[in-house]
Amino acid sequence: MNIPALLFAAILAFATVLPASGPAQAAPVWQAIWTTPLQSVPDLANPPGLYAKPEVAGRTVRQILYPDLDGREARLHLSNRYGSQPLVVERATLARSDGAGGLTAGKIAAVTFGGRAGLTLPPGAEADSDPIALPVVRDRALAVSLTLGPRQTMQAWHRIANRVNFISIPGDHAATASAADFRGRTTHYAWITQLSVPSTGTGSLVAIGDSITDGLRSTFGARHSWPEDLARRAAAEGLPPLAVLNAGISGNRLLSDSPCYGERLIGRFDHDAAMLPGVRAVILLIGINDIDFAATPPRRGLDCDAPHTQVAANDLIDGYKRVIEDAHRRGLRIFGGTLTPAALPPAREALRESVNQWIRHGGGFDGVVDFDAALRDPRHPARLLPAYNSGDGIHPSDAGYAAMAKAVPLTRLRDILSHP
Repeated sequence: MNIPALLFAAILAFATVLPASGPAQAAPVWQAIWTTPLQSVPDLANPPGLYAKPEVAGRTVRQILYPDLDGREARLHLSNRYGSQPLVVERATLARSDGAGGLTAGKIAAVTFGGRAGLTLPPGAEADSDPIALPVVRDRALAVSLTLGPRQTMQAWHRIANRVNFISIPGDHAATASAADFRGRTTHYAWITQLSVPSTGTGSLVAIGDSITDGLRSTFGARHSWPEDLARRAAAEGLPPLAVLNAGISGNRLLSDSPCYGERLIGRFDHDAAMLPGVRAVILLIGINDIDFAATPPRRGLDCDAPHTQVAANDLIDGYKRVIEDAHRRGLRIFGGTLTPAALPPAREALRESVNQWIRHGGGFDGVVDFDAALRDPRHPARLLPAYNSGDGIHPSDAGYAAMAKAVPLTRLRDILSHP
């Protein structure tokens, strides 16, 4: 008996009855198309009204997101980065939103984490959801509904969402389409820090900074921060859709942490910008609060501007260099935004001008976005042009934010984002 021949024949016969296997399905490469950074909630027994935590225990919190790109499916990222207690999510859904607390007709997609409906995140932990079988359409509102554990509190938030999110009456209302059970209102985001879709091939842009990137004092609910205006500008000019991720935090500083305004930018840059999936470029606008808060008087109780650190131009420049180094280490291009007029007294105005001189001509950044030139009054360069002033002398109006978006070298950015 020819054993090798019989063995070969048996192997051949066995192979013919197995179905031909196709190529392995590659896991998607994800790209962030919406983000918001978190900041700690001041832990006080009797906080001022602006810092009072909404009641969320055993309720469903419904948050409204506007994606910048289309996608055949989606993924959420949840964070307990600044929490001191576990984050317990009992159920989560993703659906199309009517923008006012209710869901539009259509699919309400269950969100799972490792195949499970619930999620418990220890303090400091974060997690991605499983892929969610719900197509995402650019600029169409989505509702993320999280039913929280019976002892859950809000320990971190993005305090100024500049739009309304919704809190239900007690119970699990994650799959409830009607807004009737969502009687609570909040102007915060919480827990959700990213929405991603499979990569489009064109990278995302992160705008990171303080309240002027956050969009403070733009028309409430109208989505007129300069990053949102920039995404609309790209569409209006017939360019491919652009994901502009807003990582601004109102009150944030480059060099100092705050009890209210979040971790200093040099500390949060990697997490909130450089490590977002699919990011290829950054626009940095930060420093005016470092200059200004040194002179604000200390407050009793909750002093959000503490520490009142004096800074010199070289302090800020050294901070920019650290961020630039971090960006380049991650393979990102980084553009420096000049500090905008803020009607500062002479000594602080001289500091702002000195910093802007380095941003424009110091050679550290890969490019410059001259927001100062776009917004200043030619007759009074230390001040905003009246048409661009929201009324406080510091924050732009809607027209001012549109002018900032127009100042961004969009064609150059598109080249960078399309050719890593």
